[in-house]
Amino acid sequence: MNYLMGIDIGTSGTKTIVINENGQLKASAFVEHKLDCPKPGWAQQNPQEWWNAAVESIKQVLKNGHLKGSDIKGIGLSGQMHGLVLIDDKFNILMPAILWCDQRTAKECEEINEKIGIDKLNEYTCNPALTGFTAPKILWVRKHLPKIYKKIYKILLPKDYIRFKLTGVFASEVSDASGTLLFDVKNRKWSKEMLNALDIDKNKLPKVYESPVISGYITSAIAKETGLLEKTPVVGGGGDQAAGAIGNGIVKPGIISVTIGTSGVVFAHTDKIKMDKLQRVHSFCHAVPEKWHIMGVMLSAGGSFQWFKNNLGNNLKYDILTKEAQKIPVGSEGLIFLPYLMGERTPHKDPYAKGVFFGITMRHTKAHFTRSILEGVTYGLRDSLEIIRGMNLKIKQIRASGGGAKSKFWRQIQADVFNSEIVTINISEGPAFGVALLAGVGVKIYKSVEEACEKTIRITSHTYPIKNNVQKYEEYYKLYNSLYPALKDKFSSRL
Repeated sequence: MNYLMGIDIGTSGTKTIVINENGQLKASAFVEHKLDCPKPGWAQQNPQEWWNAAVESIKQVLKNGHLKGSDIKGIGLSGQMHGLVLIDDKFNILMPAILWCDQRTAKECEEINEKIGIDKLNEYTCNPALTGFTAPKILWVRKHLPKIYKKIYKILLPKDYIRFKLTGVFASEVSDASGTLLFDVKNRKWSKEMLNALDIDKNKLPKVYESPVISGYITSAIAKETGLLEKTPVVGGGGDQAAGAIGNGIVKPGIISVTIGTSGVVFAHTDKIKMDKLQRVHSFCHAVPEKWHIMGVMLSAGGSFQWFKNNLGNNLKYDILTKEAQKIPVGSEGLIFLPYLMGERTPHKDPYAKGVFFGITMRHTKAHFTRSILEGVTYGLRDSLEIIRGMNLKIKQIRASGGGAKSKFWRQIQADVFNSEIVTINISEGPAFGVALLAGVGVKIYKSVEEACEKTIRITSHTYPIKNNVQKYEEYYKLYNSLYPALKDKFSSRL
């Protein structure tokens, strides 16, 4: 039996899985990371912790799966997107990695917009300048930490640092590179125009591959350290969202995924590059060769619920909180939650946006607040869904994934707010599963990414919208949409 490994460097931890060629899970391991927030709006991690977690999780899956290194025919890498990893010419980490949800680069984004212009940004990268993206982080380091900037030998994304540690190769792939604001998404290569305009040396960036292409091989030293076999192929892999989309079978038009993890993502496949003229959603290269995707991103989706659970929910288990929330009427009796705890990307592009509970009365209880958070996050996801619908992308099916998909209650809220059937699939391993499939394509176990998905993924449940709920949510969604414009100017207040 052929086995494939997927390694996902997430924000909360590293997940490593092994599957067989039929997509059946052989073993899985998860090792947590610490998140450091030294200042308001800042988010960073130590890449060494990712590496420690990767090594530990690899050892665990080999041991738990009773596998030898020679059983693993290929390895795929996924990771949190946009993070900035800087190393010097001796391959030392220069500073903590600045993460996707970090908001410190608002001024750098303004500078990029002024220097290049929004229209040119669209032409060069198909995307706007956002605080989460990598390029503004590089400019921030140059401005605020010039001594560190001068020492930079390579600029890497999180999963690509792990690739380097595994293979000794500096490489990336098109889906993750698309989120740097340094990548020509249309032509699937680094953008000369962006690099020249921002005065960033292309030699500091890694070589870019298509996602299923072999980018390197396990070194002898790492084979000894992990138990893997020397020269095991490592494919390009994918940014976590593109990789998760592969794991959800989002590889043809009409099928969309809604993923609720720490962040929230609406993801649509497209055979040709398409852009929103108002730049409210992202247009990136897909992990399927020569294909693209449209993506809307919320910064605080499941993260909003986690914040509530930890700080106001008495740390009660999810099931206990939602059991009580199910007793509350649709719309939480007028309590509306704006899920902007870390600013927002889609559709508002506002690093200053804040979380809000609107409409609180003496009648509202903890259960109301719980339900309003689930509803508010779903309203935010609908914002992206409506933009995608407006781009003439036909939606035949919505697949729910991530932690939000595990809750039948939350899936019903999604079906009602979106007025669409919600389905789940037999795969719950997300990006790690997706890159394991990409590894299978790279080592010729599957002929294509599409074939890999067809052979391994099937629908397991259907949730249909309830007509009365749909009508009620339509009115609450209108109220939700009226709140951000009314509060926008207040969010940026420095009082």
